[in-house]
Amino acid sequence: MRLNIAILPGDGIGPEVTAQALKALKAIAMEFNHVFTFNTGLVGACAIDKTGDPLPQDTINICENADAILFGAIGDTKYDMDPTAEIRPEQGLLGIRKLLDLYTNIRPVIAYDDLLNKSPLKKKQIENANILIYRELTGGIYFGEKMVSDDGNFASDTCAYSRFEIERVAHLAFKAAQSRKRKLTLVDKANVLESSRLWRKVILELAPQYPDVNLDFLYIDNAAMELIINPRQFDVILTENMFGDILSEEASVIVGSIGLLASASIGSKHAMFEPIHGAYTKAANKGIANPIASILSAAMLLDHFELHDEASLIRKAVDKSLKLHITTPDLNTKYDHITTNKVGDFIEDFINNPEETNLNFTNIHLGQSTII
Repeated sequence: MRLNIAILPGDGIGPEVTAQALKALKAIAMEFNHVFTFNTGLVGACAIDKTGDPLPQDTINICENADAILFGAIGDTKYDMDPTAEIRPEQGLLGIRKLLDLYTNIRPVIAYDDLLNKSPLKKKQIENANILIYRELTGGIYFGEKMVSDDGNFASDTCAYSRFEIERVAHLAFKAAQSRKRKLTLVDKANVLESSRLWRKVILELAPQYPDVNLDFLYIDNAAMELIINPRQFDVILTENMFGDILSEEASVIVGSIGLLASASIGSKHAMFEPIHGAYTKAANKGIANPIASILSAAMLLDHFELHDEASLIRKAVDKSLKLHITTPDLNTKYDHITTNKVGDFIEDFINNPEETNLNFTNIHLGQSTII
């Protein structure tokens, strides 16, 4: 298969983790005789620094002409400390989502057997947890009308949704539930918010089209608690933009590190794949950023094009790295000096040698990461 993939490394640890995902994709292309073409664009703070625009036209052109987009991370602490900044890195990411109409964000949350002891939650609570979060991505409060009074003492953000916006993501979530445990939980705040009441109304009207799916409802505050108390009760979670953002980051405690959570942002024509973590600028260029979420995002990219064997091989490589403790410091207490690059090297080597399971630990520590 030939694929034209846009690469948007972004800011902070974004370039480091994206580089490891690229290693995996290039190894897959070689092993399976695919042709992947990569075109890199600027987005976020680095784009502002060079062009004054968090989403330059050159980057837009690259994305519009790509079969898929691999995104890194976005943000910079200098903007975090300046609430008055009118141009911000995050506008680049929001701009891509809106411009390409990437209305559905899919975030898998899986409790890996080899990492159950890394979670602050009890093993009996999280073992076998496997959740798929469907987050509406181009509506709601992030894209609603914003207003600040002339004196700067009053501000508002409008949370607005239409039936159309709700229906199109809901259909995808219902279909996903049909292929899993056939349970869908809508998370909202319908006891307070009119927008949430519309969500409930639309979902209840769609439910008869999916009679094999068990539909449940939770308020966001209760859902946030239940996600920690008993995550295994969930199968597919469907929710609006901000609630989905918060819940999926909260869910990182289940797997032990936010550096393990990948995502896909899907539209009718375009698709983008990215780790859910931020730029983590303080960790940039220190070799401690966990690249697994970016690598798993690359696997989701392959799945999107029905390259399931290729995606499965990446996931098998990730499973092996976790089992052998070839992980960055957020997860690794057994071995010193396993860097971001070494994790990527291991994944790449495993893809090239999937039948070899004996790890040369000396080479890993030397940075050669060879499987023998």
